[in-house]
Amino acid sequence: MSRASSPPLRPRRGQAGLIAAIAIAALVVAAVAGVFAFALLRPEPASSSPPAPSPETTTTMPAASPTVSQTPTPPPAPPVSPAAQTCDGSSTLMTVWAHPDDDIIFANPTISDAIAAGRCVRTVFVTAGDAGKGMDYVRARELGILRAYNAMRGKDGEWDATDIALDTGVHVRRLTPKDDPHLSVLYLRLPDGNITGAGFDATAHATLSKLYDGTEGSLVPVDGGPAVTRDQLVGSVRELASAFTPESTLTHIPRGSVFAPGDHPDHSAVGTLVRDALTSDAAVGPGIRYFVGYPSENLPRNLEGAVLDSKVDTYRIYTQQDQVIRCADRTACLKTRKFGEWLQRSYAKTEAELQMG
Repeated sequence: MSRASSPPLRPRRGQAGLIAAIAIAALVVAAVAGVFAFALLRPEPASSSPPAPSPETTTTMPAASPTVSQTPTPPPAPPVSPAAQTCDGSSTLMTVWAHPDDDIIFANPTISDAIAAGRCVRTVFVTAGDAGKGMDYVRARELGILRAYNAMRGKDGEWDATDIALDTGVHVRRLTPKDDPHLSVLYLRLPDGNITGAGFDATAHATLSKLYDGTEGSLVPVDGGPAVTRDQLVGSVRELASAFTPESTLTHIPRGSVFAPGDHPDHSAVGTLVRDALTSDAAVGPGIRYFVGYPSENLPRNLEGAVLDSKVDTYRIYTQQDQVIRCADRTACLKTRKFGEWLQRSYAKTEAELQMG
């Protein structure tokens, strides 16, 4: 049997409003839940610093006054001489002589003993000892000195040559063994004044004594280097002493000592130079020793045996390069007029023993 179809059901007006409100509330709840969930999942910021203020709220504050340090400025270090040589913990012996060979004639065995003990030895020759004979003779004597020092150190070897301009303006030639920085020999090469004190024709009779007395304003080295004044020479000795910081210094008897009459004028001038330049230096002055030169022949002989043999042999090696004074063996050296007597003696004097007149 057939039936007629029923009309669709519709909600009442009140019910529809209620449903709509419930739907909106559900959407709001969902949105809030989503925001909360996002906040839980978002990582923490790298810095917890508060956000920078906006330009409108930024306030510029004046900088605090800096604290000024009052640390004192250290005084400038003294200039280092181009001639400076360190000694690696050993004490230094500086020796200053008029001519190449004065050291090995008058101051040995003191020098050879210092070398054997491992001390640094810095030897300075003020004149070239040229005897008016020119540079060939000068170079021969200088070579003889290097070979004598090789004998004292017990080892042959080559030496390095260095030309140095001191801070004073004085030029020196320095020789150092390639294998031993403990030794060095320096040549100023000023003209030899001659045993008469009158100099030589070849160097216009220029002498160290005239320079020191003020009758000559300057001396020109025999190798043609820059002229040297008295003040420069005194300053150079001081500069070398400062560069080497010697514990002890050896040189000639100065003018005015009872041991000076009869000595070579160049010897006396160099002894006076060293005394004037260094005696007032508290670090150097007390260590100066003055060796009696030519007048030592009038004093008793005080060297003998192996010590004398070694000294004579060192001198003999030197003389093989010196065409003026040459001896073939110990006997010949000791028989050489004057030199044989000087070799058998060595007398060092302190400042108090000079008996200055």
